[in-house]
Amino acid sequence: MEALAGPLPSPRKAALRRVKDPSSGDLIDRSLVIWFPSPATFTGEDIAEFQVHGGRAVIAGLLATLGSLPGCRLAEPGEFALRAFENGKLDLAQAEGLADLIDAETEAQRRQALHQAGGALSNQTGIWRASLVEAMSLVEAAIDFSDEADVLESSVAQAEQRITALSAKIADQLDDGHRGEILRDGFKVVLAGAPNVGKSSLFNALARRDVAIVSAEAGTTRDTIEVRLDLNGLPVIVTDTAGLRDATGEIEQEGIRRTLARSKDANLVLWVIDANSLEIAEPVPRELEGKTIVVANKCDLAPPSFPRLAEGKPLNWSREPKQAADGTPAEVCLAPGHRRDDELIQLSAKTGIGLDTLIKTIAAEAAKSTGGTQAEGVITQARHRRHLTDCQEHLQSFLARTSDIELRAEDLRLAADSLGRITGRIDPEDVLDQVFGRFCIGK
Repeated sequence: MEALAGPLPSPRKAALRRVKDPSSGDLIDRSLVIWFPSPATFTGEDIAEFQVHGGRAVIAGLLATLGSLPGCRLAEPGEFALRAFENGKLDLAQAEGLADLIDAETEAQRRQALHQAGGALSNQTGIWRASLVEAMSLVEAAIDFSDEADVLESSVAQAEQRITALSAKIADQLDDGHRGEILRDGFKVVLAGAPNVGKSSLFNALARRDVAIVSAEAGTTRDTIEVRLDLNGLPVIVTDTAGLRDATGEIEQEGIRRTLARSKDANLVLWVIDANSLEIAEPVPRELEGKTIVVANKCDLAPPSFPRLAEGKPLNWSREPKQAADGTPAEVCLAPGHRRDDELIQLSAKTGIGLDTLIKTIAAEAAKSTGGTQAEGVITQARHRRHLTDCQEHLQSFLARTSDIELRAEDLRLAADSLGRITGRIDPEDVLDQVFGRFCIGK
């Protein structure tokens, strides 16, 4: 900063300066410069900031000039956050929260990322670790005074009491329905069903733009297509898939294989059927039951005998249709294999009838799985869950042993190591590379 803009300004005071190339004296830009002395900075190191105009030529000129100075280079991806971690300004879980905040696309994701970056998981892990350290000290005392039966018995009993309580708390945290991970990665919705039932038309209607090719020719969709939506602040990923049928072509068979794979991995499956062919509608595959909503599309073309379909009201399925008082069907007769307690959501992707009902239903299912926009999940990544599961297994191993106090002490040490890996107290290089490699250049 001194080489390009003259004497340093007062700490944390913006100053307007002429920024010049020190080798030629050429003016690069007139900009604001700010000096942040350590240790009260993001990285814990001295930081100099140039607030130049955003044109490409200005930025390129400044970077070229800075790069020509001895010992000055561009930061590697995530290097600023890595230096902050190494200098104790944030731990590993907080760094991941910061990365999630940068990537956040919806309000709920932003809230959860801020919660994580603010130390939610770190604080909780610290509380668990404190309980674990207390139990470890008791077990160590039992080892040191193993020749005194009363001390051994009392210390082990107290340690078991603490570990039993800790294990229960961690078990409750693990039994959260993966809501933090779902909110971070997005609630996955897959459109599935037979060919030509209007899945791609419905997909385009949900995306509010023409994303998928729509055709009357069966088997038009060969590969999965994905679009990200923001429904009431919740991230929803909708995937259009190939129609399920007995395909003969190799490409269509691969598309169907991908459809089944995506459907099994989805949080919610919309099983789309044709409202005009309810009596021959394909039943929901058994492996998808429990996470499927059936959608009767093309209700704008439904025959007069099914007037309620055009109103977007749910209709129960039954083998034998029942008539309402006014003579209209109160229930719809569907193909064998459909459950009696299922409900239909009727809509027309072409006209938009019933689309709002479907969107509200998807949003409600997403809120149920994530805890809603106010949710602040503690476990937000598979890495957190893996280490916490490892910790729980070591705690259970400690409780299962009835002898070998040294091995029980080792169980607690391994449990503490697993907790430490969450926040980075144990920091193998592969974990650090995985976390900080997600950041953009310079962050």
